[in-house]
Amino acid sequence: MTILPLDPVANSSPEALCGFLAECRDTAAEAGRPMLVSITIQVESLDPLAVLESIFEPGERHFYAERPSEGWAIAGAESVLSFTSSGPSRFEDCEGYIDRVLEDTIAVGDQDAPFGGPHFFAAFSFLDAVGEGEPFEAARVFVPRWQVARRDGHTTAVANLLIQPDSLIEPIAAKVLRAHAKFQSFEFEAPGLPEQHPRDATSIVDVGGRNSYATGVSEASDCIARGEIEKIVLARAKDVRSPAPLHPLQILNGLRQRFPDCNAFSVANGLGQSFIGASPERLLRVEDGVVLTEALAGSAERGATASEDAALGSRLLHSEKDLREQRIVLDSIVRRLSPLGLDLRYSVRPGLKRLSNIQHLHTPVEARLPRGVRLLDMLGRLHPTPAVGGTPRERAVPLICRLEAFPRGLYGGVVGWIDSRGGGEFIVALRSALVSGSEARMYAGGGIVEGSTIEKEFAETELKFRAMQDALLGT
Repeated sequence: MTILPLDPVANSSPEALCGFLAECRDTAAEAGRPMLVSITIQVESLDPLAVLESIFEPGERHFYAERPSEGWAIAGAESVLSFTSSGPSRFEDCEGYIDRVLEDTIAVGDQDAPFGGPHFFAAFSFLDAVGEGEPFEAARVFVPRWQVARRDGHTTAVANLLIQPDSLIEPIAAKVLRAHAKFQSFEFEAPGLPEQHPRDATSIVDVGGRNSYATGVSEASDCIARGEIEKIVLARAKDVRSPAPLHPLQILNGLRQRFPDCNAFSVANGLGQSFIGASPERLLRVEDGVVLTEALAGSAERGATASEDAALGSRLLHSEKDLREQRIVLDSIVRRLSPLGLDLRYSVRPGLKRLSNIQHLHTPVEARLPRGVRLLDMLGRLHPTPAVGGTPRERAVPLICRLEAFPRGLYGGVVGWIDSRGGGEFIVALRSALVSGSEARMYAGGGIVEGSTIEKEFAETELKFRAMQDALLGT
């Protein structure tokens, strides 16, 4: 990537901007291929979700992620570059694509600003291949035309332009200048959202019937008893039909307000469907040479009083079944990342991660990033962890496909971004729903290990469904 220490938008005339873009076009002509031009500007404080709502178009791709408790949010809309892949090499394929794009990228503006420079938004399904007609591919990476992000009170806007060898420069420059003016003094437009009041669903139906999950847990428990697997995560799905259209960003706003310690996210396929959720689990973050992941498994309800809450948490911390389930996840992380040379640091015993409606056993894991190790290298090794798949992975994942009554798609997959310096963050796509018009499919799962019972696992999934169902129905 070529980085130029200038801002051709804020500090230059329209003629100078045209001149700069003409030079980029000449470079593209000389190379015989398009150039990505990425312009970063600092703007007044903005809410990225409000910006995305204002420019939302069902026929355009978008990506959104936010963790309110950590003070960051990022949104990207429309697509100037896109890539798909499928199969066991999908992480490697996407890494190669990102490298090729960056070779033909000219970046201007403050690249060291929070979320400065071009970002590659990505979504990877649970499986490395998906069936025909599914709404999301096994792997999709795209560069947005517009990106707005906030961290610690600083807002950064990025415009990404694809300059062809024969591009007409004046219309492109005019569009950039209009966008620059808009982001410097953004006027939020009402997105025409439905009224926010509780609404009854026409229907909420278990996919495959209520007995299919019980049958799956029973068969999985038999496999565990025979020693074929140690753990497997089985999910349920419910189809919700609303009398009014469901707007994914309105639902997302409710999720981020209710669950500030979770990662709220939305990924749109540009065909009118969005995959949204509020996930408690970060799979991987790389920032300033530091790798951060976490082992999250085992769960309990929150108490109605402080003493009841403490009792439930203490019981979870001493539950042999839940401790074993969480340790399986931690051991898998260590086993899969250690060969890359990471010196992983973590606590011997897990702590509690308390969310508004549930609490989990939690172990943060941290390491310095070794030279030559890439984010997608690690992501490909980690996914799917036993927290969403099982162990051993090679036996558990095929069994999931046989026992569940629906394709997972992005549920249990990972969504996130990579920046031009190799940093980024990926979230496990849990506590989620696929929204399409007035219909939505909710997903929730739980880990099956020795000692699991059908009744307890069913109750756990019901608890996890509750948050998304309330957000969908406005209750």
